[in-house]
Amino acid sequence: MVKAPISPSDVQPPDQAPVATQSLVFDVSGMMCAGCVRAVEKQLTACDGVQSATVNLITEVAVVETVADQLVDPQQLADHLTQNGFPSQLRVAADDAHAAAGLTDWLNRKQQENRDQVWRLAIALMLLALSTIGHLHHFGWVTVPVLSNLWFHFVLATAVLLFPARGIVTDGWQGARHGNPNMNTLVALGALSAYGASVVALLLPNLGWECFFDEPVMLLSFILLGRTLEQRARFRATDALRSLIALQPAKAQLIGMPNADGSTQPGVEIPVSAVHPGEWLRVLPGETIPADGVIETGQTTVDESMLTGESLPVEKQPGDTIVAGTLNQTGAIALKVTETGSDTVLAQMIRLVETAQTRKAPIQRLADVISGYFTYGVLSLATLTFLFWYFVGLPLWPEVMNSALGAMHATHTMTMQSSTLLVSLKLAIAVLVIACPCALGLATPTAILVGSGMGAEHGLLIRGGDVLETLSQIDTVVFDKTGTLTRGIPQVTTCQPLDDAVTADDLLRLAAAVESGTQHPLAVAIQQAAATQELALPPSTDFETQAGLGVSATVTWQEQPHTVWIGNADWLAQQSLALADTVLQAMDEIPAGQTAVYVAMADRVIGIIAVADALRTDAAETIQALHAQGLSVHLLTGDRAPVAQAIATAVGVDPDNVTAEVLPAGKSQAVVELQAQGRRVALVGDGINDAPALVQADVGISLSSGTDIAAESAGVVLMSDRLTGILESLRLGQKTVAKIRQNLAWAFAYNLIGIPAAAGVFLPAYGVSLSPAVAGGLMAFSSVTVVVNSLLLKAQRLDSV
Repeated sequence: MVKAPISPSDVQPPDQAPVATQSLVFDVSGMMCAGCVRAVEKQLTACDGVQSATVNLITEVAVVETVADQLVDPQQLADHLTQNGFPSQLRVAADDAHAAAGLTDWLNRKQQENRDQVWRLAIALMLLALSTIGHLHHFGWVTVPVLSNLWFHFVLATAVLLFPARGIVTDGWQGARHGNPNMNTLVALGALSAYGASVVALLLPNLGWECFFDEPVMLLSFILLGRTLEQRARFRATDALRSLIALQPAKAQLIGMPNADGSTQPGVEIPVSAVHPGEWLRVLPGETIPADGVIETGQTTVDESMLTGESLPVEKQPGDTIVAGTLNQTGAIALKVTETGSDTVLAQMIRLVETAQTRKAPIQRLADVISGYFTYGVLSLATLTFLFWYFVGLPLWPEVMNSALGAMHATHTMTMQSSTLLVSLKLAIAVLVIACPCALGLATPTAILVGSGMGAEHGLLIRGGDVLETLSQIDTVVFDKTGTLTRGIPQVTTCQPLDDAVTADDLLRLAAAVESGTQHPLAVAIQQAAATQELALPPSTDFETQAGLGVSATVTWQEQPHTVWIGNADWLAQQSLALADTVLQAMDEIPAGQTAVYVAMADRVIGIIAVADALRTDAAETIQALHAQGLSVHLLTGDRAPVAQAIATAVGVDPDNVTAEVLPAGKSQAVVELQAQGRRVALVGDGINDAPALVQADVGISLSSGTDIAAESAGVVLMSDRLTGILESLRLGQKTVAKIRQNLAWAFAYNLIGIPAAAGVFLPAYGVSLSPAVAGGLMAFSSVTVVVNSLLLKAQRLDSV
């Protein structure tokens, strides 16, 4: 049964208009963990005029929303962060002509950082080797001249702190100095404590203290090694964004308009940034298209896989559109530029993917809250650990002393007091370095980074982590009909005059003249039918369009101006035009599945025009797959009930889930009613007439022709224009959220088990403790594990559950 239409009066307006904002993007360095992210966000939101701030640890970007009517100096915000230990600079605005250059600089900087990691990796491995070889004699193995000398280890530890680990120490000090202690603060405090105690023991041997220069060396070596692996994994996580940026060509061949015989003058190579709309460019086989445009001469095939995710090349002929970043394969072409710079489809994709990676998922909030207080909590726990073991634990369980010291110190003779101090200090240092807010901070953004990148590679542009999380919760999918379940290319099937004074050609002329003022799919079909028959259109003025109802215009017909209306029965009723029984009978005779409109002139209906729109080939398959996953599928349309019923039957939608003759404003109310039942709703539409409903839905999914992917109404844009992309989007959301949960579970479990183990909880019962070096290695391993687990998402298929 087809549901009754929803009245526009049922739609409630919002309580108040949203505050107008503008976005600023900053590159922020110096962030090591989620605590740093929290600190940067707090510092930004504390500034006047800043409404919100979102920071991404992986891409090192801060997106700041400022109130539009308040003057906010971006440079002051950047200086404020820099003074507080987070060097920052304003990134070129997204709509600036030099935005592409700014992203290219970011790409070059990341590539250089990745190359620098090789040296860090080599240094870390060398330090580990020297420290390990130098301590082999403690195990009774071999004594290596010089390397086994205590003064050599003093020099080695000093060199480590002054050179490869200097950045860790200085950053940790800066964080503590500005009241924002971070992961580096914990590591530096632990390393300096071990180093300081060892220096005192070396210079004042009468104290009976033990030197353990191996601990800061191995601790910092493990940290450097872990961060090198982590940075390389992070770099891989940005593959999709880097690939999109790399698609932007640097040069273009500028040519003049072709001669009458089709020949052109030799081209002039110019920077792509100097190309302007309206200019002509030559693109040879194997070259990347430098700007969006229309092919004027030549035929070719183009690799559009970067845009749609489809591997098969697409044939292009004169008149076809072509977009920047795609690869010309077989023929030389001349194109007329339509869009350049930040207005190209590629630039919009880059901007959307980058924005998506800065939007947080709600699941991240708990980790953010914990990370904000994590470092202070760890410092407190380390202090309590030292005090407990020094004053209570070791006097109570003296037998655990040897287990806590380890085999490396078993041969040393120390006083009870010095042993107690050494064990307490080592346990406190272990607590400092094993605690890992990094794993908590990386758990969500790395998965979102990889997930949104995978989406882009498959032609799915997803606006953020919040959208991915919501996709995993969807249980109801609502489809618009025109341009969604159907191809959106209707053709006129019936042109039936109902007035003896009007012929079929006359009716089509009048209708095409009125519809020339709109670009609705039905209007385009009527205009194309008139153009195909080469019918001359009468002059028309005073166009008026009412979404979901119809259009009108003043048409000069037989040298007299007449008002002509085209639309549904409600539209004519608003004009006080009655429908005679013969007219209603003629409408009833229109075959089911065809959309029909009335054409009225003066005070009477003069005819009916019907159009038919073919179903998409993958419509029935997609809806069947959605049903197989247990999702409820609904159909919303402004078309007549018989048409909606025919479409629903053809694609497999339950008749009880069909709502027909609904206005665009009523579609959002239909979504509200489903949400009131506790459903999580995804609405699939064309992004134009469905904008209010796309915004109201939990997730709006828009099918794109590649011309306007930046519409804010949709959370997901399907670049391939395939309905099966809906299934891939839902699966991607489910798989990404599953990875986030795995990462968070690991991060929480690691800290809940690792910190007590480092604090010596298992010493009395099992004689098990962790040295600072082992604790540092585990901390580095935990971060690497989270990033690598997120990267494993790439190995999963989106075309299967």
